[in-house]
Amino acid sequence: MKILVVDAQGGGIGRAAVASLKGSFPDSEIVAVGSNAVATAAMLKAGADHAATGENAVVVCSKDADFIVGPVGIVIADAMYGEITPKMAVAIGQSKADRILIPVYHCKNTIAGVQNYQVDSLIEAAVAEIKKRSSC
Repeated sequence: MKILVVDAQGGGIGRAAVASLKGSFPDSEIVAVGSNAVATAAMLKAGADHAATGENAVVVCSKDADFIVGPVGIVIADAMYGEITPKMAVAIGQSKADRILIPVYHCKNTIAGVQNYQVDSLIEAAVAEIKKRSSC
């Protein structure tokens, strides 16, 4: 199973996701792609098997991932203070992978009906969702 983790800014959500995913799926390939070098480095330090940075890395890595994990902004063009380009959002949105999006409230994007949980709880829920979907 190949899990792609995408993040921007400082990579904090991606870092937490990678660490949790490595613990829960030790035999899976965890690929981290950051929109910038800081985010990529944070996810690599957390234990990602492979890492890359930038728009083209998102486009290429989205093609063959089984799951894509990241904050909801990764599917919204110009989100995360402009770090998510339209091409990145389209690549993730059109991927055949299951997208597990973490609802964080930044940059004027709100998901109605979803409570504002702590990031750790949201990461746990994302991992649980992958466990459920990967056993189908």
